[in-house]
Amino acid sequence: MAAQVSGPEMVSDGQEPLLSPGEADEEDSGRDVVETQEHYKSRWRSIWVMYLTMFLSSVGFSIVIMSVWPYLQKIDPTADASFLGWIIASYSIGQMVASPLFGWWSNYRPRREPLVISTTISVAANCLYAYVHVPHSHNRYYMLAARALVGFGAGNVAVVRSYIAGATSLMERTSTMANTSACQAVGFILGPVFQTCFTLIGEEGITWKLVQLQLNMYTAPVLFAALLGVINIILFFSIFREHQVDDMGRQCKSVSFEGEESDVPDQDAEGSIDHVAVVAINFLFFVILFVFAVFETIATPLTMNMYSWTRKEAVFYNGIILSMVGIESVIVFMMVKMLSKKTGERAILHGGLLIVLVGFFILLPWGKKLPNIQWQEIKNNSIPRTAATEMLMPFWSLQARPLPSNHTVEPVGCPVTQSWCLNTPMIYLAQYISSDILIGLGYPVCNVMSYTLYSKILGPKPQGVYMGWLTASGSGARILGPVFEPLVLMLEEPVKVVEMVAFPLSMESSEVPRSLLRAELHLDIKG
Repeated sequence: MAAQVSGPEMVSDGQEPLLSPGEADEEDSGRDVVETQEHYKSRWRSIWVMYLTMFLSSVGFSIVIMSVWPYLQKIDPTADASFLGWIIASYSIGQMVASPLFGWWSNYRPRREPLVISTTISVAANCLYAYVHVPHSHNRYYMLAARALVGFGAGNVAVVRSYIAGATSLMERTSTMANTSACQAVGFILGPVFQTCFTLIGEEGITWKLVQLQLNMYTAPVLFAALLGVINIILFFSIFREHQVDDMGRQCKSVSFEGEESDVPDQDAEGSIDHVAVVAINFLFFVILFVFAVFETIATPLTMNMYSWTRKEAVFYNGIILSMVGIESVIVFMMVKMLSKKTGERAILHGGLLIVLVGFFILLPWGKKLPNIQWQEIKNNSIPRTAATEMLMPFWSLQARPLPSNHTVEPVGCPVTQSWCLNTPMIYLAQYISSDILIGLGYPVCNVMSYTLYSKILGPKPQGVYMGWLTASGSGARILGPVFEPLVLMLEEPVKVVEMVAFPLSMESSEVPRSLLRAELHLDIKG
């Protein structure tokens, strides 16, 4: 039997919080007097399942982000960059619609139900994506529907965050919310790592005619995501149990150990919340997700235009670059908590915003060399275009190779239909990689710090509604970014993309820290 201590405190070595018999008699009858070792372990196993669920929902978005454009061109050559934006945004539209629905569902039924149903929808949608090549027409719309359903399944993030908020004590909540956001961000960044591995299969891959399945570099990632979803469903039934604890970490009787009851205990009335700081964090999160959505959306078409990469090369090389950025971001996640204790969260957040701003500034075209032009003639062949002003460039600026004139070879280069290709200098590969490194450094810092500050501002209060707002702001950013930025890239030029991203970033860097300073003062007063 566990030893008893004099007060509702957490044992220093990480064991469960205990109450003495005298104190237990004074507790409300709706709460257990002690959190047993068994309950503590089960509670944290369930939280780790939630971490995995958050990670997989993010992987479902990013695992195909580098290959959507070439896959879309393969199944429907008439599709343009604006439709690419809608396909990528459809994920966030589905998530925005589903998040409040699943959140409402979890208030009246066991959370396992919406978690299992949402994950099942994601698995089915990923399988649909693998078969979008089969229909003889309207393939682009099947791809659009598949990605929207994957996003609808990812609406379970609201359930995940509400569960974690209710299953953790006030002492644990900040770190668990930060860990949740870290899992989400790592999923966004590491998804392309899996995509890179599957490029080794190639565009043709293997075909099973019996089931009309093509296993190639475009379909293997979504089938892998479907497999991970099946594993997640198994964990929901085998490991996940629904738990509820109060702010001190004491077990509540209102939720059974097996998680088959769904009664939600009455929550304390909300105290004062700094709504200015809440709005500031929501706006900040919108900008962060908008920037990263733009970054992921334009990466493949931009590199295909600038460096004359084929579809396979664009997916493979961008996957390698983002894999390195992912490793960098994991290191940042490990360091940011230690750094925040010395410098403060607001200063780190401000620094992260400035780093991302510099990362996009580097993408401005600096040289005079123009990208190779893809001329589409009547015979549908491609002719290389050499810039009128050739000059000596460093070795890393010579990535754009001559285009093949054989009409049987995949056309590469900057399409002549994009007028900016005729007069806008190319972005050198060193610029692009440097920008990736800086954005990969600043994005995880901003992501984790925004969630951490948000949870502190809300305090020990029901956070479901506010977390729903935060999810909606992020989904809205991932809708607007992919829809408008590829259209600008196609009709205008990369400079316009950088300007449109730099403006909200500069606003964030100057205005949001003032609101966060007010939030820190508010937290000090409450403490």
